Amino acid sequence: MTTSLPPARTPGQYAVALVCLGNICRSPMADVVLQQRLGAAGLDDRVSVASCGTGDWHVGNPMDRRAAATLTTAGYDATRHRAQQLDASWFDRFDLLLEMDRSNLSDVRASTTEPDRAMLFRSFDPVDPGSEVPDPYYGGDNGFQEVLAMVERTTGALVAALTQHLTQGTERT
Repeated sequence: MTTSLPPARTPGQYAVALVCLGNICRSPMADVVLQQRLGAAGLDDRVSVASCGTGDWHVGNPMDRRAAATLTTAGYDATRHRAQQLDASWFDRFDLLLEMDRSNLSDVRASTTEPDRAMLFRSFDPVDPGSEVPDPYYGGDNGFQEVLAMVERTTGALVAALTQHLTQGTERT
């Protein structure tokens, strides 16, 4: 499966935003994993990543303790995250906005003049493309483990797509 990326706003660079509802579970988990994978791929100087929520309930707070514990156990650094809210500036700063579920996708697309820059995060999932990342907030620890497995798998494919986009001349300006 090949999902094409929207064109970069700045040649040779790419900016990815990860979006969920409150920015304390799914999108920060994806943010942490994606940043680590980009570093391992040698793309951290060419691809910037941030996460946000469509709601403002948790702005300034660290990620959910269960999300942080799941990441830490898996060897990721979950300490730097502070929740942010999506605002109009994100639409100009990011080449791609990846939403965790269809509700977030609908909200983001309705708020931008470039709806093609928004797509589901799992559009890149090699196992179940186009599915949603379920919100683990109201469930148990197993939900966070499941989200991490989806995020890791999808992030691997996303890094491959970004690598191809940036190194094989497929970016358009």
